[in-house]
Amino acid sequence: MKSIINRIKSGFNPNDYGLPADFLLTRLTQMKGCGCKVPRAGRITCANVLSDLYAMGVVNCDNMLILLGVPKDISDKERDVVTTNFFDGFKDTAVEAGTAIRGGQTVRCPWLLLGGVATSVCSANEMAVVDEARPGDVLLLTKPLGGQVAVNSYEWLKMGNSRVKELNLNEARIVSAYQQVLEQMCRLNRNAARMALKYGTHASTDVTGFGILGHADNLAKAQKAEVQFVIHTLPIIDYMAEISKAMGNGFNLFSGTSAETSGGLLIAVEKEKAEHLRTELEQLDGFPVWLVGDVVSGLRGAVIAEDVKIVSVASRIHLI
Repeated sequence: MKSIINRIKSGFNPNDYGLPADFLLTRLTQMKGCGCKVPRAGRITCANVLSDLYAMGVVNCDNMLILLGVPKDISDKERDVVTTNFFDGFKDTAVEAGTAIRGGQTVRCPWLLLGGVATSVCSANEMAVVDEARPGDVLLLTKPLGGQVAVNSYEWLKMGNSRVKELNLNEARIVSAYQQVLEQMCRLNRNAARMALKYGTHASTDVTGFGILGHADNLAKAQKAEVQFVIHTLPIIDYMAEISKAMGNGFNLFSGTSAETSGGLLIAVEKEKAEHLRTELEQLDGFPVWLVGDVVSGLRGAVIAEDVKIVSVASRIHLI
């Protein structure tokens, strides 16, 4: 919802560009650190930036900018490798999304920062409704959870962290989960945006840094009606629930606040349309979509059901 408010206050006047009065400017910026291989980092960053557009049902991005912070303490050779691979990955995903990169900014800083800007000019009917969830709707999630657990546990393996032995972790299962996370972080939410428009969904957001509960709560509080989102199912990448449980709800995975990067869309839709949307999106993307919650009457906000169901999602990716 903040993105919509920013768009309205941007000072954009469609008449200045010969466009109809109902055209709107949407510009979104993302910037964050990196925790994976550089070639994938470019792809993930681009997908993450675009995801904010897709969360509003905006399928087409008109322009992108690259933002890159290069660490001061790396050599010139390392810098060239990092920047080249990052740019290549970002560009490849931009092309996949049907858009183009027309500029950006690179600076030196103490650590690696990756980001971008996505801009779209579209009419109101090219955007999904995001604030009309109503009692009786159901909640769909387009990517499984557990990304933070997978990336961190994989880092433990690489760094020889003592937690691997202390928790008696299975290295092969960690690698498998990490492979799955890399795939889904690179995968665009563009088809999900298409489905939001096609099926007239009532609300949607992407699940990223605040976790599924945090983003569901923000979305519920932005609705016109007094509704509560009840999360009754958490689809979690295989073995990540076991790691979290061994740590005593490590990374707050079971609380619904474990961070995701380039996560899926959380969509509120009429119950009668939900199965058709799920089926069509699964056919387009080749990956499952989960029914994870209900919209009920109540104080605006989101909760995890006391009897929440944990669904283990097997990795379908076998190569890094």
